Amino acid sequence: MKNLRLITILISLILLTSCGFKIIDKRELINFDIKQIYTNGDRRINFELKNKLSDYSNINSNKIIEIELDTKKTKSIKEKNIKNEITKYQIKVIVNVKLITTDNRSELKFTIEQEGDYVVAEKFSQTFDNEKKLIRNIINKISENIISEIINKLNVI
Repeated sequence: MKNLRLITILISLILLTSCGFKIIDKRELINFDIKQIYTNGDRRINFELKNKLSDYSNINSNKIIEIELDTKKTKSIKEKNIKNEITKYQIKVIVNVKLITTDNRSELKFTIEQEGDYVVAEKFSQTFDNEKKLIRNIINKISENIISEIINKLNVI
């Protein structure tokens, strides 16, 4: 009985560890150089997005692109307690991206939305820190989504 169980465990380990699955690194798929990033909308979010997107540029590539970002941030009340005090806020960031390839001047447009909520703390400084952390997380997700979309769209062209 123990031998059968041991053999089953060994066979399943051998089969599962050599399945051939490999995680794709996005850096290998980047075959474009970002020449310019134009921004419109929320300045703080645009500044962070611009810095994150410029890290993904491949200078050795022959595909040169320009990116236009139009960012809109909305903050709304998500929850109130019995005393009608605000306990949670919701932040929604919408980014309209316009991708222009400089070699044949083709334009691609897409929109990325990301939202999240944060808790109101007893001190204003803690609430402000919660908001900043949420915005930072939203920006990270949006930049990853933008890069994924650019890779998908440019590989189709």
